[in-house]
Amino acid sequence: MQLWVPWKTFNSDAPALGVSVGASRPANGRKGISSMQQFKTESKKLLDLMINSIYTNKEIFLRELISNASDAVDKLNFKSLSDSSIQLGDEDLAIRVSFDRDARTLTVSDNGIGMTAEDLENNLGTIAHSGSQEFKQANAEHQGSDVDIIGQFGVGFYSAFMVADKVTVISKAYGSDEAFKWESDGIEGYNISETTREKRGTDIILHLRENTDEVNYDEYLSQALIKHLVKRYSDYIRYPIIMDVDV
Repeated sequence: MQLWVPWKTFNSDAPALGVSVGASRPANGRKGISSMQQFKTESKKLLDLMINSIYTNKEIFLRELISNASDAVDKLNFKSLSDSSIQLGDEDLAIRVSFDRDARTLTVSDNGIGMTAEDLENNLGTIAHSGSQEFKQANAEHQGSDVDIIGQFGVGFYSAFMVADKVTVISKAYGSDEAFKWESDGIEGYNISETTREKRGTDIILHLRENTDEVNYDEYLSQALIKHLVKRYSDYIRYPIIMDVDV
């Protein structure tokens, strides 16, 4: 039996993030839809440096991904302050961590603002480009307790490749009927294609690396370790962090 349990506030009515991944359609010339795009040389170098040097502690990737998810939720919350058509309660906003031992995937999901194909291109296609930083600068006059931008979608996001040999991002922007998938092995480039997602928000799916003599990547499929890492690194997050647990 399994229950969804937030570490901070138990809420049995927490909203489902509702992801349904369909078959990707090929590039069709629409803005934001592309075949494989190559990383620029400087981006390749920075990615390699970041993975091998900046973070010596691999487990920090989870903190970065949860911080990015919190950013996305913050953006929707901020938007609701100036758009009366967006009615949100604290119980409507959450971050979810899940894993699939058979598929060897770890997923961080949120029901925040989501991203369009153009957002995926701009925020994830260029390493060290930060949509959150741009958002913070553009809304500097509104910064305060209601807007708490924590991380930067850029270098932090790419820490996922310390433990994953492929990362898939599925996102549906608020107010959009379309969903898009960004996928990369973190080496040569990335691909953006159309997909399906039932509700707004983003799923970051990590396909874990094969185990080596030095590193057991399967440990990141451990319920106890994930819970420990969330409490250790992400206890400051203002939104419920929910996990599917065995009972």
